[in-house]
Amino acid sequence: MTKTLVLLVDDEELNLEILVEYFDGEEPFVLQTADSGEAAWQLLQNAENDFKLILLDRMMPGLDGIGLLRRMKGDQRLSSIPVIMQTAANSPEQIREGLEAGAYYYLTKPYRRDSLLAIVHAALSDAEARSSLSRQLHQHINSLQFLDKAEFSIRTVDEAAQLASFIAQACPNPDAAVMGISELLINGVEHGNLGLAYAEKSRLKQEDRWHEEIARRAALPENATKEVRLSYHREANAITLRIRDQGNGFPWQNYLEIDPERAFDPNGRGIALARMLSFSSIAYEGCGNIAVATICCGQGNNGEHQT
Repeated sequence: MTKTLVLLVDDEELNLEILVEYFDGEEPFVLQTADSGEAAWQLLQNAENDFKLILLDRMMPGLDGIGLLRRMKGDQRLSSIPVIMQTAANSPEQIREGLEAGAYYYLTKPYRRDSLLAIVHAALSDAEARSSLSRQLHQHINSLQFLDKAEFSIRTVDEAAQLASFIAQACPNPDAAVMGISELLINGVEHGNLGLAYAEKSRLKQEDRWHEEIARRAALPENATKEVRLSYHREANAITLRIRDQGNGFPWQNYLEIDPERAFDPNGRGIALARMLSFSSIAYEGCGNIAVATICCGQGNNGEHQT
């Protein structure tokens, strides 16, 4: 079994001891600890340390959690490592600051072992999904940059990932686009066609039964013919992706921003991250079962011109 190297960062020795105890008996984790932001930074600078996840204390003397996270996001080798921010500071402003710095997963001290492990597994699962999409992305041919119009339909989560990696090659910044396209397609399958509610997904992720439930619902007769359709349209200055599912919609207005109140859930940040990192804009039509995402050609995914 491949070992998963995890870095625990906290200036309180007792907190580190508790974290180590929480991971006791949990395969395949291998732990390293750091009692300060600077000590953690030194470990991160060692290329032999292939950390897959970091549990990071926010409040530390010297280089605090936010400062360390910002350093990591400025380093291409470290920027994609998922970080779980553990903190006693849970005001919306403080959580928003962490989210903007790149801490998309949160734990409020004190927390239970099962809550910790659920967030850990969710963060690792999300990171592996992004890595898999990136690997698939570079298997496709560059000639897709000449694509003007196309229509596609998919039914499963696996097909969503395949289509996302294919369509992203037709976009100006494929590595940025693939995550957002995948997110919208998977939402169409899970929450749209299969009717998986937000709270249900949170519970299933906590119980590590999410994939099992998706497979069960997909096999039901009433879902056998349901599709998610994607239309691609390139114009002079923008690419428009229109993604339609056959579900009953959802209150999409609540998900375009990362809500600090949901920062501690194992799911619910995908649409906001897609809007921030992958698209120039996202809008919804109808009851929320139609997503329209725009990518400005010749611009970065945040709307700024690249040089």
